[in-house]
Amino acid sequence: MKETILLADIGNTHFHIYEGKEVEHLSYADAIERYRNKPLKYISVNSHIEKQIGCVKGWENVSSQMRLPGEYETMGVDRKALCLSHDNGVFVDAGSAITVDVMERGIYKGGWIFPGIKAMLQSYRDISPALDVSLERDLDLTRLPFTTKEQISYGIIASIKILIQKHQKSRQVFLTGGDGKLLSHFLADAVYDEILLFKGMQHALNSNEE
Repeated sequence: MKETILLADIGNTHFHIYEGKEVEHLSYADAIERYRNKPLKYISVNSHIEKQIGCVKGWENVSSQMRLPGEYETMGVDRKALCLSHDNGVFVDAGSAITVDVMERGIYKGGWIFPGIKAMLQSYRDISPALDVSLERDLDLTRLPFTTKEQISYGIIASIKILIQKHQKSRQVFLTGGDGKLLSHFLADAVYDEILLFKGMQHALNSNEE
């Protein structure tokens, strides 16, 4: 990344802010209080956020600068930023939803969306209290599981893994998001990168300045 700029990805519930070291995850109120006097460039998937932060001096919405060859009309700006981080790859953002996007030679080839792992686990709880389990993080995918916890975990992890591998081909898999590190353990040679989205933002901003 060429230079350190205060960048933010504004989601539906939190600010994710990057200043060149690590990502901070803050509430709207805390982010505004802490950074209101600093220049900041942000993208947002929250169409109502401008009512809260549009008047903050020095803050600039750069969502329109996240342009991706091959993108579709309603594609989320956060997904565009992820894909802009590298010209080739499979990009997995494992958060409240799990989005998977494929790039080839700088062109968007398509993708798909899963419910997030927490949402999947909640769907089992909604079926029956007997299915109220946590995810088995040390799951062995090479054998059929025997317990309810393992079987639910197997259904979740294996379905995500198989579909990613189907479209991976020779591409590198990049993961980010709250459950990205967990999923990376089940995907051989996958790269977990917490700042992947911010690399894409910076790439787009640098390209627009040239």
